[in-house]
Amino acid sequence: MNKQSNPLENNELKISEETTTLESELAEAADEAAEESQTEPNELDKLKGEAADWKDKYVRLYAEFENYRSRTSREKIALIGTATEELMVDLLPVVDDFERSLKAIESSSDVLSLKEGVVLVFHKMIKTLNQRGLKSMETVGKPFDPDLQEAITQFPVEDPTQKGTVIDEVEKGYQLKEKTIRHAKVVIGA
Repeated sequence: MNKQSNPLENNELKISEETTTLESELAEAADEAAEESQTEPNELDKLKGEAADWKDKYVRLYAEFENYRSRTSREKIALIGTATEELMVDLLPVVDDFERSLKAIESSSDVLSLKEGVVLVFHKMIKTLNQRGLKSMETVGKPFDPDLQEAITQFPVEDPTQKGTVIDEVEKGYQLKEKTIRHAKVVIGA
């Protein structure tokens, strides 16, 4: 007898194989899902750890910046105090000379020698200030410059070349190392 294959048996065999394949795929998917559920908390913990590290770095950096700012502020105040101290030390000999001049005025009747002494003390003071960067501005005969001068009044002039120029200086202007610290008060020709 010829053995013919039974179509039902073939179908059952195929169904059995497909069921086995589906069961194994389902088991694999369940294993993967279990692994993912285990890795998700690990990744979440990892991200939380990274966020905590960044926050710690930020807080430390902010604290360092605050320390730097307060340190530089203290250094700036100390530098200003030192600069003022150095200027005062340089001016003390001038003060001593003025004190000697005042004593000489009380006991001397020679006006000419007193005048020469005061002029010498004045020149010594100007020299000391010049060494520190102070310069007086030359304004008379020059064109009016509102950045350096303050016009007090205008005075009519006959010479047209003097119009707009400084014809008189009421108060000297001074610069400290190229920065104007006092504007000159001047009279302008109109």
